[in-house]
Amino acid sequence: MRALSFLFLVGFVAVVGYFAYLNNHTVTVDLFGQSRNVSVPVLAGAVYLLGMLTGWAVVGMLKRSWTRVTEYDRR
Repeated sequence: MRALSFLFLVGFVAVVGYFAYLNNHTVTVDLFGQSRNVSVPVLAGAVYLLGMLTGWAVVGMLKRSWTRVTEYDRR
């Protein structure tokens, strides 16, 4: 099973690497009145990381809220 998981990981990294190779050009990103030239793979990686961080924060917040709502009040 570990070998199969490793093969999927290698395949995923290969596809992402191929995407980065094919789309290695720059785009202009306008944010808060400033303009930056960023390569597409860097932009995709930054958006992915921001999505991971915000998703982690939302899941953590929901988990804490659920725990507080469902815990037994011992008073």
